[in-house]
Amino acid sequence: MTPFWELPLARLDRAQWEALCDGCGKCCLHKIEDADTGDLYATNVACRLLDRDQGRCSDYRHRHAYVAECVRLNAGNVDDIAWLPMTCAYRLRAAGEPLPKWHYLISGSRESVHEAGESTRGWTISEDIAGELEHHMVDRIL
Repeated sequence: MTPFWELPLARLDRAQWEALCDGCGKCCLHKIEDADTGDLYATNVACRLLDRDQGRCSDYRHRHAYVAECVRLNAGNVDDIAWLPMTCAYRLRAAGEPLPKWHYLISGSRESVHEAGESTRGWTISEDIAGELEHHMVDRIL
C-alpha cells in the first residue's frame, strides 16, 4: 500500500493534508518583496503566532482571526505560492518529488527537521519585537 504522503495532493483527506506539514515554520516568516523586481528576500522575523521552538502555529485553528493575511494553503494554490520554502513538503509533493529524509513521516521523529537545521528554531525573532523588516534580512535560502 502506498503511504499517503506519496499520493497526489488532490487525493489527500484533511487529516493527511495537515500531517504533511514538516513543522519547519519557514512559511510563517516575513518576506520582503522588491517593488521593482518582484524578488523576495527572507527575514528572521516570524509571525507572532509561530511557536518558534516547535515550528508550528500556536493557534492554527483560529489563526485567520489574528493574522488576516495568513494563506490557506491547498492543493489548488501550492504551485502559485512562490515564497513557499524549497523544502516544503507541499511544494515537493506538488512537483512529484519525494519528502526529504529529515521529514518526520520518513524519519519517525518530529525533531529531525530541527536536527537537520531546516526549521526556524534558534534563529528567528517574533514580529512583536522586530521593528523594521529591512533590518532583519537573512542570507538563508528558504
